[in-house]
Amino acid sequence: MSPVHVVAIADHEIPTRPALRIAPGDVAEVGENDTTWPAFVFVTTASGTGWVPERHLGTERPTTTVVTAYNTRELPVSAQDELTVHEDDPESGWSWCTNRDGHAGWVPHTVLRNSED
Repeated sequence: MSPVHVVAIADHEIPTRPALRIAPGDVAEVGENDTTWPAFVFVTTASGTGWVPERHLGTERPTTTVVTAYNTRELPVSAQDELTVHEDDPESGWSWCTNRDGHAGWVPHTVLRNSED
C-alpha cells in the first residue's frame, strides 16, 4: 500500500496500559471479545495483556498460539493532526499511522478522513 495522507477529525486518547507485542509462536490466553470492536479479543501472554485482532491467533481456545505478529501500540491524535497511513486494516477498523514527529501507532478509522476530502 502506498502511504495515504489523512487528517484527524477528532481526538484519540491512548490507553494507560503498555502496548503489547506478540509474535508467531507466542502462547496466549484468549478472553472476551470487544463489544465496540468485534474483530478484537482480549489476550494475556507472558509479555502482558491487550486487545488483538482475532485473526492473528490460532483457533484453539482458551489457550492458543499466535500465528501473526501484532503490536497493540496506539497513536494519540488531536483533531486536525495530519497523519500518514502505512497500513489500513478495514476488518478491524484501524490504520497504522505516523504523525509529523515520526511517532507511529494504530488510530481508529472513526477519527480519520482523507486529507483530500
